[in-house]
Amino acid sequence: MTDPQALVAQLEEQERRLVFARFDNDDAWRLGSAIVALGRERSLPITVDIRRHGHQLFHAALPGTAPDNDRWIERKIRVVERFNAASFLVGRRLAAAGRTLGPDEGIEPADYAPHGGSFPVRIADVGVVGTVTVSGLPQADDHALVVEAIEAFLAG
Repeated sequence: MTDPQALVAQLEEQERRLVFARFDNDDAWRLGSAIVALGRERSLPITVDIRRHGHQLFHAALPGTAPDNDRWIERKIRVVERFNAASFLVGRRLAAAGRTLGPDEGIEPADYAPHGGSFPVRIADVGVVGTVTVSGLPQADDHALVVEAIEAFLAG
């Protein structure tokens, strides 16, 4: 089993590294299409959502998904928007501290999901402007798929 603090450090390093120079509607389309292509290639039952400033720029649901995936997406996005960090990172930080989201943070747990799958769109010298979110796989796999796609996108 991975050391919780080591995992948190790894996730924080991803956020430091995966920063965009810019992010517009066309970028959202290209990134979303790349995630869908990975999902189709691997026969993954995923829903993909990309937003900038709350505006949904890309959304796709592959075979095997259900409306509940959209609910998970909304809950994961709220975590990123509230904490300016990946939903998986927030969840792992909480778990490492033996805590959960709830009334102590002024949060209704049913509205937030600190589970893997939503990653911040962070622009250099600007900050978090949006989210890239996947739902449908185990949380670590949702997160890994988003990171893989962003890495490839930024390298391309």
